[in-house]
Amino acid sequence: LVQNLEVVKGRLNRPLTLSEKILYGHLDDPANQDIVRGQSYLRLRPDRVAMQDATAQMAMLQFISSGLPKVAVPSTIHCDHLIQAQIEGTKDLARAKDINKEVYNFLATAGAKYGVGFWKPGS
Repeated sequence: LVQNLEVVKGRLNRPLTLSEKILYGHLDDPANQDIVRGQSYLRLRPDRVAMQDATAQMAMLQFISSGLPKVAVPSTIHCDHLIQAQIEGTKDLARAKDINKEVYNFLATAGAKYGVGFWKPGS
């Protein structure tokens, strides 16, 4: 990561923001990557992927359609975004587990099949 940042910092000839450090630190080829803010598509090599339940459904469906047998980097699904605060913690959690049972079951089984960690609701 540090080497990537030194290359990009030298190319841009200016200090980097925290967001830029996070993104540019994960560039696949920092010496040759086109870096034009708002225009370039960055080729990244993330070291881990964390997903939340509300968007992990689509991410897992897209991964499944890729035909790959397992994820390439450590990945996890965290089930916390589909829990709505309405009454109080315990009752809200039970309600979310009931309403979103199909979603949670899909995420748990798909995660197990493809090597993605699963943090169930209430973890």
